Amino acid sequence: MPRMKIALALLWIVLSLLGALAMAQVAGFVHPEEKVNGLWLVVAAACMYVLAYRFYGRWIAGQILGLNNQHVTPAVRLNDGVNFHPTNKVVLFGHHFAAIAGAGPLLGPVLAAQFGFLPGFLWLVIGAVLAGAVQDFIILVASMRRNGRSLPEIAHDELGSITGTATAIAVLFIVVVALAGLGFAVVNALYHNAWGTFTIAMTIPIGFIMGLYLQKFRPGAVAEVSVLGVVLLIAAVLFGRVVAQSSYGWLFEFDQAALIWLLAGYGFLASVLPGWMLLVPRGYLSTFMKLGVVFLLGFGVILMAPTIEMPRVTIFAGGGGPIIPGTLFPFLFITIACGAISGFHSLVSSGTTPKMIEQESQAVVGYAAMLLESFVGVMALIAAAVLIPGDYLAINTTLGSDALAAMGFAPARIAELSQLVEVDVAGRPGGAVSLAVGMASIFSGLPGMSGLMAYWYQFALVFEALFILTTIDTGTRVARYLIQEMAGRAYAPFRRMNWLPGVLLSSGLVVGAWAYLIGTGSISTIWPMFGAANQLLGMLALCIGTTVLIKMWKSSYLWVTALPMLFVGMITLTGSYEMFWMFLKKAGTLAAGQAVALYLDAVLVALVAVLGMIVLSDSIRQWYGYVVLKKPFTSSEVVVRAGGGAAGRMQTAIHRNEEKGFKLPHGTGCC
Repeated sequence: MPRMKIALALLWIVLSLLGALAMAQVAGFVHPEEKVNGLWLVVAAACMYVLAYRFYGRWIAGQILGLNNQHVTPAVRLNDGVNFHPTNKVVLFGHHFAAIAGAGPLLGPVLAAQFGFLPGFLWLVIGAVLAGAVQDFIILVASMRRNGRSLPEIAHDELGSITGTATAIAVLFIVVVALAGLGFAVVNALYHNAWGTFTIAMTIPIGFIMGLYLQKFRPGAVAEVSVLGVVLLIAAVLFGRVVAQSSYGWLFEFDQAALIWLLAGYGFLASVLPGWMLLVPRGYLSTFMKLGVVFLLGFGVILMAPTIEMPRVTIFAGGGGPIIPGTLFPFLFITIACGAISGFHSLVSSGTTPKMIEQESQAVVGYAAMLLESFVGVMALIAAAVLIPGDYLAINTTLGSDALAAMGFAPARIAELSQLVEVDVAGRPGGAVSLAVGMASIFSGLPGMSGLMAYWYQFALVFEALFILTTIDTGTRVARYLIQEMAGRAYAPFRRMNWLPGVLLSSGLVVGAWAYLIGTGSISTIWPMFGAANQLLGMLALCIGTTVLIKMWKSSYLWVTALPMLFVGMITLTGSYEMFWMFLKKAGTLAAGQAVALYLDAVLVALVAVLGMIVLSDSIRQWYGYVVLKKPFTSSEVVVRAGGGAAGRMQTAIHRNEEKGFKLPHGTGCC
């Protein structure tokens, strides 16, 4: 046993030294005049994640949250075989990662590469370790110990109706704006791209086939449907080129307006149809793609060791960038959006996952899955940064070569890249196309893959589309639920989630909202709005996490959630302030009809700031009362030990008692 401890100690020391060396290479402390190798970014990030999970994550699990397998989880106590059911820990991790890993960590880091690769890399890694993973983990445990209640419900129970209402509005806002930002990337990747449009269109019937096969023909035949889905997907990629070059190719060449309508139609359809028919099989197929492609990309970076062409920090750090016009602070953090901290994750951590945990110790998936998503963001950043900066900007902006050359970033290979992938990639902002080109460049450099860059490019687009469309269909349905819940307070039938008029009306409102934003906005307006809204929700989740720690009698550890909350709050409010005036200034230079969309954007950004200030002020007021003034408080936490009484969906009140510490109401059946 002592030898094992010594070996483990040596392993941690070696990983620490290796990670420090790799980080020094990335930051330019070693050979600053040389371009860094992409391999160093992978090594630095991997070492950081392993060390953070082993030490910081386990410390939070044991010292702060006190995970205890003697506590009976809601999945066991409330097992109904539908919503609550104990799940194998490997399957649980796969489910949670697939649910949180949308397109944000793919597109955000690519767009943030405008500022240089170093600031984005540092925020992806450090932000995920200290903020994003902490938020996901603590909210997951908080929900698990409250019978799997949702974030708005937890906010209402623990912080009152003011913060609870702000949470509900923020959740609806972020979902709609997120769908607009992700949909914008899809539209820009597919317009006048028959090959990509055909391939991605085919994933819809493939999803139907998989759903019907598993639901009607061969229930439980997961392996068979997996093979079927992968084979059909590969066939769609290969056959897509044949279709694009045939006389029928024009049938799949659409302009941007037509693609917006088609995307809106898909979102509406996916929101209305039964989940098993389209949502579940598409999500299942995307899980294979997500993990497989990310690890394949990592293998390619390790094997090829590509040179990072993007500077560590560009001249756009001071503002005036052609993709994101703001300064590095706060717009880098807002642009990264999901890879470091994502408020959207708190919806998953208080959604399905807490209802599936068999033992409390398995809740560490909340910390681990966020680290894996951050790694996805790092790989996306590398794929974008291996492109020559001028080519990267030529893809992500609509500026001409002369304008980019005047900035000092002349395109070098943009015509060659377009020829290699058989699509004109210039002037396709949104991040999706530049990411696909970067991934294809790495994949085509693998042994035996030369000459296949066009196939890798379309495969990368399909990979991204599965991320994005899974988020669009799931997000549209989530927003539809929120609207039905809110409308149900005024008209009771809306509360019935299967009431057809309510389903159709609420789905139409959601789809219409995000389609309007796509049609009237640009990546420089939509994506910062999404980032600000997402960070707002992250700040709100950390607010709730801070309150949870207070009510767990862990006030001495409030810095774990309060410090990242304050930083994210500062980002959100500063970014919202700058965007508000930026939108108003730009609207003042346009005609009245064109300015309406920008004025609407300004109003939405102001709403974000107001929600943030309401949540912060109301939370701080309550914390002051609990921690400083020693006011009594109640908690909705439910803890049931093995062999004890079942708590059901009971609310457990915990009051301060100066003499005895805790005082539980009579008849709770707890502890």
